[in-house]
Amino acid sequence: MSEQSVYEAVGGAPAVAAVVDLFYAKVLADDDLSPHFRTTDLPTLKAHQRTFIAAALGGPEAYRGRPLGEAHARLGLTGADFDRVVTHLADSLETAGVEQSLITAIADRLTPLKQQIVQGE
Repeated sequence: MSEQSVYEAVGGAPAVAAVVDLFYAKVLADDDLSPHFRTTDLPTLKAHQRTFIAAALGGPEAYRGRPLGEAHARLGLTGADFDRVVTHLADSLETAGVEQSLITAIADRLTPLKQQIVQGE
């Protein structure tokens, strides 16, 4: 499956926006993850996340945010935190009606980012 077809297969920008909203509802309801977002400007974060996910899936958007390691450095995220976030994203994609094969492809693209995001165990 080509990069562009993954983005198109999930439904493009409207679907990515819906998934991001579902995702943050799940993350903010997670007692282990929500403390990381207490002082976060959520509308700005959601905008960055929509662009990041769209770009990662081969969409036309170009992610221009800070490098992932820099953006997450002060959060002290653990491997378990990362895994919970990926699980919430997969659940959000499933809720949005994305096929399991695409969810697996998206998770496969996120796994290599773990080493950039995780700061401690």
